[in-house]
Amino acid sequence: MFIITARLPKKRVLAGGAAALCCCILAVLALTSGLGRGAVAVSAEVKNIKSNDDRLAYLNGLGWQVSPQPIATEELLIPEEFDDSYEGYLKLQTDQGFDLTQYRGKRVKRYTYQLTNYPTQAEPVQIALLIYKNKVVGGQIQSSSGSFLRGLSSAQSPLPSASA
Repeated sequence: MFIITARLPKKRVLAGGAAALCCCILAVLALTSGLGRGAVAVSAEVKNIKSNDDRLAYLNGLGWQVSPQPIATEELLIPEEFDDSYEGYLKLQTDQGFDLTQYRGKRVKRYTYQLTNYPTQAEPVQIALLIYKNKVVGGQIQSSSGSFLRGLSSAQSPLPSASA
């Protein structure tokens, strides 16, 4: 076994430690300031939604209470090309973090539930989830009369109805 010793003046040790500390502080500042500018919105898509219980848990996690079973289950084909009538609906989905453009030409299932805790509920309100291969890829809240359409977030305010 070999033991190597070295004598270092205290000034050099303190200067080296201070330099290392400054480098660490600068690296942390560079990383944290860069996060705000280059951050990409996290996708709202949630995987492993395989059953009705999973869908209910997802909606409950958003703060919504719904009927225990869907009032409608439909298979929809996302169009290959979106015309102008889809502009508002695509924006609604994009604002929530969903990107339906990557599902062009794909078949999705839409599960629609009766929403039971919508504030100021003067008419029946429904909530729908779009599911592709056990993943939530879109959704909306709408009045049954079509007077408004809005995103899934409970913090959003209703928008005038848009074509879906």
